[in-house]
Amino acid sequence: MQDNFQYNLEQFADINILRYKVEGFENLEPQQKEMIYYLSQASLVGRDIFFDQNCEYNLAIRRTLEQIYIGYGEDWDNLEFRHLEEYLKMVWFANGIHHHYSTDKFTPKFSKDFFISEVYKITPNKIPLKDNQTVEEFLEMIVPVIFDPEVLPKRVNQKDEEDLITTSASNYYNGVNQAEAEMFYENMKDPKDTKPISYGLNSQLAKQAGEVVERVWRVGGMYSLALEKVVYWLEKAKDVAENNLQREYIEKLIEFNQTGDLRTFDQYSILWVKDTVSDIDFINGFTETYGDPLGLKASWESLINFKNIEATKRTTLISDNAQWFEDNSPIDNIFKKEEVKGVSAKVINVAMLGGDCYPATPIGVNLPNADWIRLDHGSKSVTIENITNAYDKASQGNGFGKEFIKDKYEQELVKKYGFTTDNLHTDLHECLGHGSGKLFKGTSNDALKAYGATLEETRADLFGLYYIADSKMVELGLLPDKEAYKAQYYKYLLNGLMTQLTRIELGKDVEQAHMRNRQLISRWVLEQGTKDNILSLITKDNKTYLQITDYPALRELFGTLLAEVQRIKSMGDFGAGRELVEKYAVKIDPKIHKEIINRNSALKISPYKGFVNPTYKPVYDANENMTNVIVDYSEGYTEQNLIYSDLYSFLPSYNN
Repeated sequence: MQDNFQYNLEQFADINILRYKVEGFENLEPQQKEMIYYLSQASLVGRDIFFDQNCEYNLAIRRTLEQIYIGYGEDWDNLEFRHLEEYLKMVWFANGIHHHYSTDKFTPKFSKDFFISEVYKITPNKIPLKDNQTVEEFLEMIVPVIFDPEVLPKRVNQKDEEDLITTSASNYYNGVNQAEAEMFYENMKDPKDTKPISYGLNSQLAKQAGEVVERVWRVGGMYSLALEKVVYWLEKAKDVAENNLQREYIEKLIEFNQTGDLRTFDQYSILWVKDTVSDIDFINGFTETYGDPLGLKASWESLINFKNIEATKRTTLISDNAQWFEDNSPIDNIFKKEEVKGVSAKVINVAMLGGDCYPATPIGVNLPNADWIRLDHGSKSVTIENITNAYDKASQGNGFGKEFIKDKYEQELVKKYGFTTDNLHTDLHECLGHGSGKLFKGTSNDALKAYGATLEETRADLFGLYYIADSKMVELGLLPDKEAYKAQYYKYLLNGLMTQLTRIELGKDVEQAHMRNRQLISRWVLEQGTKDNILSLITKDNKTYLQITDYPALRELFGTLLAEVQRIKSMGDFGAGRELVEKYAVKIDPKIHKEIINRNSALKISPYKGFVNPTYKPVYDANENMTNVIVDYSEGYTEQNLIYSDLYSFLPSYNN
């Protein structure tokens, strides 16, 4: 049956905005719908936190641009205004003035003069001025931030041998340098503590009166006005929880937001991992650390979801066999877990995206991040099927396969098995990859420092790539036949070697952790495999193509690299990890880069995709009891962001 749902919504810059369908929401119980409504509100009220974390000027700039946009009363076809409109849409998408993936600062196409003249037209009390600041002083402060390419050029700098804090625009540190930050947290650690907290996870590290201190993100502390609203909605969600365990960990999350105590966060994480029975689940708070150049401090994010019962059967099969996967891994036995505990996995349909998950969202999640909790209590993994389905539906017929895949054999492989193997690789990556292996005794969680995120994603991807070709996949019924895995091998390496380069400007390095991970794997196996005629890049009609001649041997290469990356992580071998990343993950062949960008441009395919959220509309009876919740998909991208800025802005424009 044809799906007439409108997945594609609009395109601008390098971005395609999509919708996702909340399949199965109508079949949930009224209490479950009510809980999703409350959790969705808890997602939205934290929006401003992530903007501020990304750069201290983001809220002021966003609010100024929105006021110009709302109040613009002249010719809407004016080219300057159209450029400003596109810039505002990019700021909404990136949650700030730096690209969400490359982290480079946007270059505005509208002029300084146009911007300044429009600011003067804004009602003065609508301009986000600092205390006692004039409009002229505001412009002197904000214009260089927007227009000067030398001011705050990079949100997250990962260049080797540079001070990663002072050269990054993110707002996780204020007035401190990298050496001071590393020393601050090193002095806090107890080498005898086998259950360390996630040092620095929920705070800004700042220098006040010459002293380095933490400004904790909690009620009564930094970001209090937004976190108070988060707590309000979590309290409501707690009252309609599906069971006592779910209610208990929501209470712990509320306590963590109120106190900022990272021991409480660990208690919450352990309780959350134990809940494998609830249909409704969520992430809300300070979670992933990709936005911090040191990989310590977490961005605010939220993801509300419910279980896809049918699709979860495949992840249950995987998690039920977790010990087999661990025992048969190609890594050294001393790095294997003797007993795999608490591995749970499910396929979900997302119901609401927020913070670092909106508008661009992951397709899979594995949490918690603390290694000792994973070892002692396990981890919980999800694959987000209604998001991957939206990507698949939106990409149909875009000409990508014919342009970048030369042989009909691989074209048919990808067409037939691509969606299935993409989801299975995500399952293996999230369900087992992140939770596999163990640290050697005495190895610190953050021993790999700035390279830790890239190497961890490399390890999980390699785990998935190695096992997707195993006969166990067909035996468990996860793949239909022994040929299917080849679709994932081809798609993965094609992306890592070539097509992901469409996301990077010519002349730039690879910066983002997931992109570095994919290039590291792909270039390493290309280097090794070319020697033995396993795979190569070939040229035909002046176009570069990937050619794989020995798929089983390619699997062995993935296993060899997995063993080394696991050793690096387990031993905390910073030098070897650094060498691997810097050699294979960072630099780009400029000739291939230019070719791929030109080929992709002809297809008019946006390299980045993100989503608008549905709107949830509660229905009440005469006694004001919620009896139902209706899903509405009518909001557009601009409309939604303006509504969010109107209804969910609780923080001041400046929080330093």
